[in-house]
Amino acid sequence: GSQCSNAVIKSTTLPQAYREIERLRRKIHDLESELQQQKTDSHVDLIVSASQEANIDPNLSRLSQRPARYSYGSPTWLQKGVHICAGQSTSKTWYGPSSLFYFITRVLDLLGSPGQQSANQDQLPGSVSASSLLDEPGNTVSPMDDARPPGQAGPTSTPTEEYLSLMQEEYFIELYWQSHHAAVFPIIDETEFREHYRSSWTAEGDVRKPSPLIDIVIAVSMQLGISATPAARRNFARQEGDATVVGRRYYLRCQKLLAYELESPVISTLQSQILCSVYLCCANFQNMSDSACSPVIRTAYMLGLHLDPPESLPSKEREMRRRLWWAIYILDSKIGMKYGRPFLLNRTRFLPQLPEHSLDAAMEAGSRFSPLGSNLSWLSFHRLQTELFMAVRTVYTSFFDDSLGAFTGNSASDNIEAFEAHAEAFHENLEEVDVWAQSVPDALKTTRLNNGRPLSTDSCSLDLELFAPLWLQRQRLLLELMYHNLCINLCRPFIFACSASTSGGVEQLGMRCARHAATLTKIMHQVLSSTDILNGWHEAFQWQWNAAMTLVGFVLAYPQAASTAEARKAIDVSLDVLDLYGASFAVAAKAADVVRRLRAEVDRV
Repeated sequence: GSQCSNAVIKSTTLPQAYREIERLRRKIHDLESELQQQKTDSHVDLIVSASQEANIDPNLSRLSQRPARYSYGSPTWLQKGVHICAGQSTSKTWYGPSSLFYFITRVLDLLGSPGQQSANQDQLPGSVSASSLLDEPGNTVSPMDDARPPGQAGPTSTPTEEYLSLMQEEYFIELYWQSHHAAVFPIIDETEFREHYRSSWTAEGDVRKPSPLIDIVIAVSMQLGISATPAARRNFARQEGDATVVGRRYYLRCQKLLAYELESPVISTLQSQILCSVYLCCANFQNMSDSACSPVIRTAYMLGLHLDPPESLPSKEREMRRRLWWAIYILDSKIGMKYGRPFLLNRTRFLPQLPEHSLDAAMEAGSRFSPLGSNLSWLSFHRLQTELFMAVRTVYTSFFDDSLGAFTGNSASDNIEAFEAHAEAFHENLEEVDVWAQSVPDALKTTRLNNGRPLSTDSCSLDLELFAPLWLQRQRLLLELMYHNLCINLCRPFIFACSASTSGGVEQLGMRCARHAATLTKIMHQVLSSTDILNGWHEAFQWQWNAAMTLVGFVLAYPQAASTAEARKAIDVSLDVLDLYGASFAVAAKAADVVRRLRAEVDRV
């Protein structure tokens, strides 16, 4: 028979068991990856040998045989989410568990009955109606003279009241280089574009040949420029309506011209499509911007941008193709995480190298921005932005793979043990994002007063450099705001788990989310109150709306916590920021009304 023992048996709690399961699961995954790698290496040796005989670059063959390291589209988390009518939409569409819409429904669900929740959802701010964008402007002629392809048509002639004059167009084109070009996506060669623009006008300067790229550059610049200028807003409001759809004539004409290029796309086709998606994102058309991202990716594949360009191409062209591909990667990442929907790009297929950002690469890129020292250039922002999204996507997919079922119950408390196990692994994965923050060079950081640390959640105010170029100040601020916004999104699922958990790890992540939201709010308030750097910047407004609603949810989940008082103050500050943007576009004023109403309801709970 078995022998008796009085040895002490170590007790194990359920959360500890879940953490052990998670540790073993990761260990199994690592061992499987190592085994697959060994099989792949032996297979690659055969491929390389065969490739050499067939005169095929073995590097491409080896890359294509790498084992998949990341899992996208887990069916478990895809079953969660919420179907709602967002903005002016009359049909319900699905938003996943990482989206702000999903978080808001959780807030509304805790505040009232399902009927009240439905009514409150209908009042959520969104875009203006789609008809205000897509309908032909009143008392206008079609932006196309005829239905012939652009290559066969003569110059497009429109009345002066329909489109801008040469001087007006040049004003907005100049704005583009300081804004979207330097601080969003560097996907256009400025020198080549200027030559293209000059050649498109007739000698008299009153008629311009049709060009989708020129049109969408003007459209996105008008969208920003009119929003940022009070006098211009008053002027254009009578003709264009809300500032978010200013420039829609150019957007519509761009879409019509692009239709002729879809069968034979070129690089400028892709550049135009990317900016069309940016225009729709800034106009708060959630589903339209998502839909616009799909043809961007298909066109990129058609042009072969998913392959690293051959050495036979000039270095200038190689780097442009790489910048385009990684801009698409960022666009896909933003949309996927913002709406909680599956990514369209699979990282295991990414073959292009990251784009260069040295002084030589910057000189070849066609713009003449000043160097930043230490071989850094205006392109370094794009490189850092790409690396940030790579790190964030790794953390994001590791969590929403959801192998422990954190999203399979009706509430966080139903699966709190799974959340606690997730929290432990999540802390480790989040270190990748923290490492990125530490890697940002000083030239691209906004310094702090009182020895505060940039890219952190300390409460020190910004020390804004008065005489730095506008494009550089924007790069610094947007890089930090983007970092805080992404950290908010990553940590937000733990907020409602906090109230049901006794785990320090879960609580710390919920607190960290609130700190990032409060920090973003403080930065936004200082910048908008003392400078015009981000005036009219639609994406910055969306980040502030995201932070404000996250703070409301945090106060609801943690009404008595020590940090709740600070979160309440941050909500008040966020209202000031939203009010400032409310003077630029109507959706911001609606957002401020929603936050005020929800703050009052949370205070009564």
